[in-house]
Amino acid sequence: MRQPLIAGNWKMNGSKADTVELLNGIKAGVSEIIHSEVAVCPPFPYLYLAEQMLAGTVVGYGAQDCSAEAGGAFTGQVAAAMLMDFGCKYVILGHSERRMFNGETDALIARKYEQAVAGGLAPILCVGETLEERESGKTEDVVARHIDGVIDHGGVDALRHGVVAYEPVWAIGTGVTATPEQAQEVHAFLRERVAKHSAEVAAQLRILYGGSMKPGNAEELMRQDDIDGGLIGGASLKASDFLAICKAGDTVAAG
Repeated sequence: MRQPLIAGNWKMNGSKADTVELLNGIKAGVSEIIHSEVAVCPPFPYLYLAEQMLAGTVVGYGAQDCSAEAGGAFTGQVAAAMLMDFGCKYVILGHSERRMFNGETDALIARKYEQAVAGGLAPILCVGETLEERESGKTEDVVARHIDGVIDHGGVDALRHGVVAYEPVWAIGTGVTATPEQAQEVHAFLRERVAKHSAEVAAQLRILYGGSMKPGNAEELMRQDDIDGGLIGGASLKASDFLAICKAGDTVAAG
């Protein structure tokens, strides 16, 4: 069985004081998490706090983006090697908000993915459709294009080093969640898509659900055959909610 991964995407939220409080809250309850892998992705300025405060704990951490370049004259960008320098394990790539607000293309995201893996990071590759695309019956076309961008650029073996997160854009921050059956259908499609290139890679690939997972629906979602955890947005900003989702992953993993 694939180990559940619960990763918190804090987005552009919080202050230094908020970050300290939230990390302390997670640290206080994480000892109860046995079967799930736990990670948090704070904003760039607070990664140093994660490095300091999570040392010696089972909680991993990562960033919310990295550059497609290894370094040099790229003002405002952050290289994968710099994130590794702070002890990061993960980096979120291709989030719908970056695709939407920053104009990121599948080609650019594939280059970022390549840089992240080369730098020793495990990318969390986000894929997902808008409401208009879902209502037009284009869900599979969209998520296939998103995951194919990485496969076409670096080969299916590139996915051995990362995680995929299905995030239906229509369910992010809206409080609306895909039903477990809707989510499972897309997760199964993604695994089958990868399996066409390598059954081995598909079998070990963790595919997270990233659309308004909350304590109340986390266990039901993660009981689906192809849902291997969650990329958590709003609920990751409250330690008790985040830990409750982690415990739901534990419950599922324990059988």
